[in-house]
Amino acid sequence: MDYQEVLQQARGCIGPFCKACPVCNGLACKNTVPGPGAKGIGTGFIRNYQKWQELCVNMDTICENGPVDISLSLFGQSFAAPIFAAPVGALRMHYGDKYDDLTYNNILVSACASIGIAAFTGDGMDPAVMNGAIDAIAASDGDGIPTVKPWDMDTIFQKLDAVQSANPIAIAMDIDAAGLPFLKNHQPPAGSKTVAELKEIIQYAHRPFILKGIMTVRGAEKAMEAGASAIVVSNHGGRVLDQCPATAEVLPAIADAVGGRMKILVDGGIRTGMDVFKALALGADGVLIGRPYVVMVYGAGADGVRIYTDKLTAELKDTMAMCGAHKLSDIRREMIHGF
Repeated sequence: MDYQEVLQQARGCIGPFCKACPVCNGLACKNTVPGPGAKGIGTGFIRNYQKWQELCVNMDTICENGPVDISLSLFGQSFAAPIFAAPVGALRMHYGDKYDDLTYNNILVSACASIGIAAFTGDGMDPAVMNGAIDAIAASDGDGIPTVKPWDMDTIFQKLDAVQSANPIAIAMDIDAAGLPFLKNHQPPAGSKTVAELKEIIQYAHRPFILKGIMTVRGAEKAMEAGASAIVVSNHGGRVLDQCPATAEVLPAIADAVGGRMKILVDGGIRTGMDVFKALALGADGVLIGRPYVVMVYGAGADGVRIYTDKLTAELKDTMAMCGAHKLSDIRREMIHGF
């Protein structure tokens, strides 16, 4: 089975909102919530994708001929590629009845671990979602990253206590989830966190801590002040605030401001290995990809995860070779046209 065949199979069991499009660019599902689309007028998801496509790479094959190494060292571990599956939740509501969050995470976490990358898992109102994610990560010897939403402090501490049993690589918080309606209406109050509150959370976690949902230089600086080990430049696919810039637009300034002092991942509209290359050239250490992995799981389970990841890594290696980069540290901003 190849990538196109997995897409075709997914179309028979996903939806009605997601269409398993040939290119996951946000156009067919624009402004569909429930569904994989975006909030408001639905341009956030679309803009994320389009901005990666507007970037061109500088080909240069006058260089040493040799193998390409795409392995990444992060948090004391080695990963086969700088690619992570992003956290996704409410699978049945947004993508169809074939999987719920628990079964999806069971497939995704183990599949990613088996091919040398890692999956972020989601969180939700139902405690079973986080409990299932913990079980999935534990079953894969800790090769996963649970993502805790910005609940009230007591709930966060309870979830941090629970995730320790899985011995995860790191723990994440999608701080931009503060804009989700169910969190805004949560009792006790949940949502945005101060630097002081984040510092308390991160110190309590006793593990590498990733703050997802950073879109400004000042936000990155505050995350670093709070003690985060890494950030994810992400606007939650346009689901939490419309008319944000694309992640590709803000990444270079954030990388210039804090790169080298903390790890930087980026999420939003990355679909190919060439997109991964562009993200690394703009200053990211790695990328998160969400919706396409959902489609791959719906289409072919663990095989879909492997097939899509193989596609990404082959494209990344090819782009690196054609631009004169033989390892990730060789990728530089001048390999992107116009920088």
